[in-house]
Amino acid sequence: MTETNSKVVRLIFAIAMLALPVASWAQIGSHRNVFSIGANAGAVLSTVGFDPEVSQKQHVGFTGGFSWRYTSEKYFSTICSIAGEVNIASLGWKEDIVDVNDRPVINSNGAQEEYSRTLTYVQIPVFAHLAWGKERQGFNFFVQAGPQIGIMLSDKTTKNYDEPNLDAGTGRSNTIVEQESMDIQHKFDYGIAAGLGLEYSNKHLGRFLLEGRYYYGLGNIFGSSKRDYFSKSNFGNIVIKATWLVDLTK
Repeated sequence: MTETNSKVVRLIFAIAMLALPVASWAQIGSHRNVFSIGANAGAVLSTVGFDPEVSQKQHVGFTGGFSWRYTSEKYFSTICSIAGEVNIASLGWKEDIVDVNDRPVINSNGAQEEYSRTLTYVQIPVFAHLAWGKERQGFNFFVQAGPQIGIMLSDKTTKNYDEPNLDAGTGRSNTIVEQESMDIQHKFDYGIAAGLGLEYSNKHLGRFLLEGRYYYGLGNIFGSSKRDYFSKSNFGNIVIKATWLVDLTK
């Protein structure tokens, strides 16, 4: 089995494991029929897991878009839903350019070398959403997890030098620079996202959610075969976001 096929199998298995408890609760829980829609916005902190390793800081970007959720059951104290989003997100990586003494590397103009790459995606996650607490008036705590796909829309590079300083002693301690000149080869991304958060519901104002989420990419942005330079180049994203929902059905 190839590495790509193995990742797809793991993704399908994860989806199946998430779906099993929801399916079982649907048979014995107390029925609900609440469909909610709304919007979300927040910040995404991203890095790319390169192998060979590239020294990085967190790339800070924006994420936001459309949210929906369908609540179908309550099993004892657990409120069971399926939720999804369609978002625009700015991902990428920002390089941490220092010398062997952990000092900034200086370019030919006397400024600190800086390099960042911003990749804009349409992202579509789908979650199994489980909550405990108040359903319609008050607070509840929730966890959610599920698959996510993404399609790259644009690619922007920001740097302040023509050639990286790789001189011994004064140049970069991490000399991996091939990623700076490579085109993105795989514009389709996929992986697993999971988060936890708090929700406040008010019958007049709607539902307000605050969530922390982590996304682990199973795909690579560059080629990963034996003839390619990087064996791995997948996303790791930390997302902090707020969501507002209104119930269309109750």
